[in-house]
Amino acid sequence: MAQYALGIDYGTNSCRSLLVDLSNGAEVGSTVFNYPSGEMGILLDPSDPHVARQNPRDYLAGLEAVITGALSQAAAAVSGFSGDQVVGIGIDTTGSTPIPVNREGTPLGLLPEFKDNLNAQVWLWKDHTGYAEAVEITALAQEMRPNIIAKCGGIYSSEWWWSKILRLRRTDPSVFDAAFSFVEHCDWIPAVLAGNTDPLTLKRSVCAAGHKAMFSSEWGGLPDKEFLAKLDPALADLRDRLFSEAHTSETSAGLLCAEWAAKLGLKEGIAIAVGAFDAHMGAVGAGIKTGTLVKILGTSTCDLMISPATQPLADVPGVCGIVKGSVLPDCYGIEAGQSAVGDIFLWFVNHLVPDTYGATPGEKFVNMEKALSGQKPGQTGLLALDWNNGNRTVLVDVRLTGLILGQTLHTEAHEIYRALIEATAFGALTIIKRVEEYGVPVTEIINTGGLSIKNETLMQIYADVIGRPMKVSRSEQTCALGAAIFGAAVAGVGSIADLQTKVSAVREKVYVPDPANQAVYAELYELYRDVHDAFGTLSSIGNLGHVMKRLLDIRARQSA
Repeated sequence: MAQYALGIDYGTNSCRSLLVDLSNGAEVGSTVFNYPSGEMGILLDPSDPHVARQNPRDYLAGLEAVITGALSQAAAAVSGFSGDQVVGIGIDTTGSTPIPVNREGTPLGLLPEFKDNLNAQVWLWKDHTGYAEAVEITALAQEMRPNIIAKCGGIYSSEWWWSKILRLRRTDPSVFDAAFSFVEHCDWIPAVLAGNTDPLTLKRSVCAAGHKAMFSSEWGGLPDKEFLAKLDPALADLRDRLFSEAHTSETSAGLLCAEWAAKLGLKEGIAIAVGAFDAHMGAVGAGIKTGTLVKILGTSTCDLMISPATQPLADVPGVCGIVKGSVLPDCYGIEAGQSAVGDIFLWFVNHLVPDTYGATPGEKFVNMEKALSGQKPGQTGLLALDWNNGNRTVLVDVRLTGLILGQTLHTEAHEIYRALIEATAFGALTIIKRVEEYGVPVTEIINTGGLSIKNETLMQIYADVIGRPMKVSRSEQTCALGAAIFGAAVAGVGSIADLQTKVSAVREKVYVPDPANQAVYAELYELYRDVHDAFGTLSSIGNLGHVMKRLLDIRARQSA
């Protein structure tokens, strides 16, 4: 009898399921649930643009909707299919997305007394309210625990665990005091399915703990009480109510409990894998191996690489952490990324692109892509910085902002769109150069996510800027696919490597760099780095007068 695994992928605006035939990788069911709360699923504060929270109720409603939806699709498409053939479930989520919970592990946001309090809700990864706390954590760690902060790339981020919790402590002590503990989103959903949400006994992910909470067995788990007390004595007290162990995702988080089995139409006792972050499971779904960089192109981007744990690995400044087991069990996982990519394009089309390009955002994107497809690199005379939501790697500074340089009275929307695409490509190249500088070779790039599938112009620009072939994963949902692989591995169906061989693949089309375009982009990248370093570092800005003139020279040459 055929065996299937479910992967559940919790994104920024929605969650989705993927039901996979483990014999051949056939995707037989998939449903999307858009979070109904807030603006596109995000709870905002008009007085503070850094706020980004979510309603935990949306997570539960989505869990039931996407699993039952996928099972219904499979029953309609596959003769004789039964939910009893599902053997494992894996979960991935955004992160760091901590949830304040009570002693039973119930999110405070689900309790009547806190339902209207933004601070009691889930703190989404893109909540940047703790930027000052992140600076403080970085400074203290560099002074007291330099070995710990070095594994985080040398700079702690406001997107991460301790920044958010410390911010809550300072801005709303009543909510902080009401929280017995805090649980990452990727840990809470498997615990719900297993019927054990006790914060002291549920399984915690080493992916989340290592990359965002400065956890490592090298220094005894979470940061020590002396360090935490220097930030706030309440954090030192909290440490006892958090966790002392963290697990890789081929570990069982428990078995599907009777309550959720009945809700979902599945068999009680199905294996549930320890959760992890979306990008890390997406890397597994895309077929990551040593030398492969998996680039997940979405609202933001995450870049994942691995290095064998048996080999020495230098600390890499500016990355989002080096954590053993965060991607594959016997390898170090190296995470980097950009805080906004698809979000920049959406901002541009929703707010600045005129209706002459179309009536809907979709039409505008299509028509802008047509208009810019005949242009040469440098022909627009424009240069942009990809910092509209701050810089995640390599500067790790959420207070940086975007820039578009070189506009004239003749500049058109599609030309700016091209410059924004190029800026995100330059940002991607900066990450590759940084990790290779510290001894992590990139011999293959596999892209995944909606942009890699839907935007051929973007992919060709990336190939030309980065100067390497751009492969694209066959699956449109590699995060959910990676989650399903871990669910199957925990169920004992096969090893992760064997399962990857069966269900992971890349598409036939590969985007190959054009040598002429690559040469021009090498010139433009020099200018990008001048502007990047001038505005992104503490060194003196110096004279940038050459930038505009060189952009004009390149534009004239490319337009001739």
